[in-house]
Amino acid sequence: MPSETLDPASCYRALVARDARFDGVFFVGVRTTGIYCRPVCRARTPGEDRCVFFSHAAEAERDGFRACFRCRPERAPGSGSDSFVSRTVAVAVARIEAGALGEGSLDDLARDIGVTSRHLRRCVQAELGVSPIELALSRRLALARELLHGTSLSMTDIAFASGFQSIRRFNDAFATRHGRAPSAMRRAALSQAGRRSAANARSSVRLTLEYRPPYDWAQTLAFLETRAVTGVEEVIDGAYVRTVRVGDRRGWVSVRPSRGNAVSLEVAPSLVHDLLAIVAKVRRLFDLDARPGAIDPHLAKDPRLAPFVKKHPGLRVPGAFEPFETAIAAVLGQQVTVRAGVTLASRLVAALGEDMETPFDGLARLWPTAERVGRAREATLARLGMPGARARTLGLVARAVANGRLELDRPTSPAALDEQLLAIDGVGRWTAQYILMRAAAWPDAFPEGDAALARALGTTRRELTPDVADAWRPWRSYATLHLWTALAGELP
Repeated sequence: MPSETLDPASCYRALVARDARFDGVFFVGVRTTGIYCRPVCRARTPGEDRCVFFSHAAEAERDGFRACFRCRPERAPGSGSDSFVSRTVAVAVARIEAGALGEGSLDDLARDIGVTSRHLRRCVQAELGVSPIELALSRRLALARELLHGTSLSMTDIAFASGFQSIRRFNDAFATRHGRAPSAMRRAALSQAGRRSAANARSSVRLTLEYRPPYDWAQTLAFLETRAVTGVEEVIDGAYVRTVRVGDRRGWVSVRPSRGNAVSLEVAPSLVHDLLAIVAKVRRLFDLDARPGAIDPHLAKDPRLAPFVKKHPGLRVPGAFEPFETAIAAVLGQQVTVRAGVTLASRLVAALGEDMETPFDGLARLWPTAERVGRAREATLARLGMPGARARTLGLVARAVANGRLELDRPTSPAALDEQLLAIDGVGRWTAQYILMRAAAWPDAFPEGDAALARALGTTRRELTPDVADAWRPWRSYATLHLWTALAGELP
C-alpha cells in the first residue's frame, strides 16, 4: 500500500522536473518494471499511470519493488527530525539507522526510548507504513548495496558491516528482496562500470553520502575548523578528519565534498563493522538530511534574516559526531570566547585522552570517555585553566552521561532534556540550548541570552527572549547559525 499522505499529482510533477528538493522525500515505484527510483533518477520518465509513490524506501521494498541500479535509492538523503509527526518515531528512526536493531531487540529499543514495544511498533507502522523490523532491514540492505557497488570488501565483511549477524541471514534477506545473490549484484555492477572503482584499490572504505541542495559547505567547514580540538579533529585540504572510538575499536574518518550533491566518507579499515553507526554520526554532524527547500523560505520571511538566507542558502547546523564531546565542549565554552573554549577542550584531551595512530599528521588523540572525565578530581580539571565551579560542573555532566541518567543522543523529549540539563549545577540556559542544538540535533533550539545573537539583532542580551524568535519556529537553530555566520563575516 503506497503512502496515503502523498499527493500523486504533485509527486509526478516533481518527478518530471527531477526536482532535487524532493530527493528522499518520496520514492516512485514503476509497476511495469518492478523497480523503484528517486525523483531525481535520470532514466526515462514513466507514464503517470505506471507510477506509485512511497514516502520511504522501505515501503517500496515491502511491496516488492527493487532498488534502481541507476539512481541508487540507498544514497538518497534521509528525513530530517522535523519530518515526522511523532518525536518518538523520529528518535526510533534515527536509532534504527544507526544500527539499534542489529544486536539489540525491539524491546531493547522501545525501553531505551521509554515506551512499550507494542506502542513503538504501532507508531512506526502508522507513520511510516512499515514496521521497525522492516525499516531496519531496508537500511541494512541499502548499506550493503552501497558496499557492493563501491568497495572490494568480502561478502562476510559486507554482511557484518551492514548489521547482519550472519552471512546466511545476509544472503537470504538479499535474495528475497532483490531476487538474486549479493555476489551476482556485485558482478553486474563491475560489468556495468567496466572496472573497479578507485576506492577498491585502497585499504580504507569509501562511501558516498548525498544531501538535498543547496549546501553551504564552506561555512560548515569553517564552523568545525574554528572549534576543532587539537589532536582529535582537523580540517586538511578541504576535508574534515577526526579520530574515532566505537566500543573497543579505534580508527579515523575523513569527509570531503564530492561530485554532485554529495560528500565522500572515508573510514579506516578497523571500523568497517561499525559503518551503520558511523554513517549515522556523519550524517548528523554535517546535517545531511536537512530540507533547505522548506527551511530557507520560512526563515527568509523575516526581514531580519532574509539577507543572510540569501547570502548563505543551504546553511546547515553542524551536529555532533559524539554528543558527549560536544556537551563537554559547551560547558568549557561558558562565558569565554570560542578560541578559549577550544583551548580548554584541547587541554582536557591532552590530559585525559588516549594516544592512537592515524595516517594524518597531528591527529593522534582520542577524547576521554565520560567515565574517565567523571572520575577525574576537580582539582585536576581546574588546573587545566578553568574555575573550580566549572570543573565541578564538568564532572557532574560526565557522571550523568556515564551512568545513563543523561541521554544526549536525539532525546524523545527535548523539553525534558532541557530540564535535566538545567538541573545540573552550573549549566545555564545558553549551555542547555547549545547542547540541544548540536549534541541532540534539535532543529528548534534557541540559545537565549547569547551575546552574539543580541549583537546581530541589534538588541541586548536581556531583551533576547524566546519571544524574539517565535517567527522562526520550528527552525530556530538554523536562524541562530545564520546570525552567528553573519556576525563573523558580514556585520561591522
